[in-house]
Amino acid sequence: MRKREPLFFYHDLYMKDLTSYWKKCLTGKKVLITGGSTGIGREITLLLSALGANCLICGRHQEPIDETIRAAKQKCSGIAADLAKPQDIERVFEVVDTALGGIDILINNAALGYGSATDGDHQDINYIVQTNLTAYLSCSQQAAERMEAAGNGHIVNIGSMSADVREKGSSVYVATKAGIQGFSEALRKELNPKGIKVTLIEPGATDTDMQPGTAEGKKAKVKKKEMLTAEEVAMAVGFCLAQDQRTDIVSLQIRPHKQLI
Repeated sequence: MRKREPLFFYHDLYMKDLTSYWKKCLTGKKVLITGGSTGIGREITLLLSALGANCLICGRHQEPIDETIRAAKQKCSGIAADLAKPQDIERVFEVVDTALGGIDILINNAALGYGSATDGDHQDINYIVQTNLTAYLSCSQQAAERMEAAGNGHIVNIGSMSADVREKGSSVYVATKAGIQGFSEALRKELNPKGIKVTLIEPGATDTDMQPGTAEGKKAKVKKKEMLTAEEVAMAVGFCLAQDQRTDIVSLQIRPHKQLI
């Protein structure tokens, strides 16, 4: 039987040196990461910066922004902004235009945890919805406008497996993550014909400040394979971004092995 020639993506260069391949894909890319100073967003920032991307991060507090910029040690800048406020979203994209000179990749990641709709009041719930869902819509709108002009781009929405699991006691958070799931599916159909990719990444339980419990307790869950690390979610993001323009990772669920959901 005649030996088949290896396909392009199995060429020795990529099999032997994936780091070089990822750098080739991401070096010089202009990336906005919302919620990029803590948790999953911070690890995405550190990974993409190390791979040569030019990252702009935003978060509500300046101190963790500054710390992440120092940790990145690469091309990384930041702006304090509350994405529940429309004027702050406008301000962030003004910096995208002036500091980045455009945008190739948007990582919608900023989110806050919340419990049941029976807790708090309308103002509390509205703030969570504005942060966790409406900001995704508005940032995607701003990014897509710029990407369409360039003829390409990639929007990655960080959702949650809570959208499907729908745990008791977290109905507000679940509502926002289910909204992101539906939004991503519809947005992809709207933007793909314009050369813009849309990817939904839904992690399970992840060791971040959003998770309840002590740092020691969460580390124990990671060791027992009951919780992901933020770095593992960042690796999933990098994998999706490193695909060829012809290849879309439409959605990706990632969970700890022993979180049986």
